Amino acid sequence: MSRAFVKEQDVDYLELPERPVSEHPNDVTEAGLAQIEDALAKASEAYAIAQAAADRAALAAAGRELRYWTARRATARIVPAPADTSEVRFGASVTIRRDDGREQTFRIVGEDEGDPAKGSISHVSPLCEINVRKARRRRGQRRQRGSRNQSDQLWGYRFRGHATHQVRRRSS
Repeated sequence: MSRAFVKEQDVDYLELPERPVSEHPNDVTEAGLAQIEDALAKASEAYAIAQAAADRAALAAAGRELRYWTARRATARIVPAPADTSEVRFGASVTIRRDDGREQTFRIVGEDEGDPAKGSISHVSPLCEINVRKARRRRGQRRQRGSRNQSDQLWGYRFRGHATHQVRRRSS
């Protein structure tokens, strides 16, 4: 029988798909670990409330969240803030200069704590991966030239507190 013709009362349980857990390393900042622990506590509380109320839909949703955050907490690995802020890496701040001259600064953080609206991006986001690749390429060119200043000017980077570079859009 099609689910469209089943009454809500006739459904024995509600199945929700699991939240996908990333295959990437679960690197986090100290603040990111605190966010995971807070989310885990909230999920645990929501699960207890749903269980007490015998609310199957809420129980299914809270259980899914509890499983996700438990897995994320179990695999979390704190990465200390970098001592050298001149390179693009986890925990560093990166300023991008857009074609129109605007600059935006982002801090590279873990997947669960990335929020571009609040100035942080995930270490596995495309923008971060582009920055890391450019930084690696730039380091190789600096080594070949033997001059940091030439390379910095060539690539538009500054090393005053954090790395900066210019992002250009591809022509379509």
